[in-house]
Amino acid sequence: VQLVESGGGLVQPGGSLRLSCAASGFTFSSYFMSWYRQAPGKERDVVASISNTGGSTYYADSVKGRFAISRDNNKSTVYLQMNSLKSEDTAAYYCKAVSATITKGVSAYWGQGTQVTVSS
Repeated sequence: VQLVESGGGLVQPGGSLRLSCAASGFTFSSYFMSWYRQAPGKERDVVASISNTGGSTYYADSVKGRFAISRDNNKSTVYLQMNSLKSEDTAAYYCKAVSATITKGVSAYWGQGTQVTVSS
């Protein structure tokens, strides 16, 4: 199982970035996907989530209207489009895959993270 994030980097306030998380080793289309972030000295918090079909999404209040989560099940990839970035968005961003079934219980996988730094 692998989740590989990419697309992080340094961006100026007001700028945009698109993160990608490429999955392999499991049935991607059966898993809910989420993006989390963790700033130094703070807890890891959920930023956005998307259902396995892409029909439902969730956003933390702090990113509503600025970030958009999407997925391509054909490519086993989840994306996070981040617009109007602020300095407080600076953090390591992680993708997470979760599945819960009666037969297999809960399965969860994490990526290794990608750093996003918003600074002038």
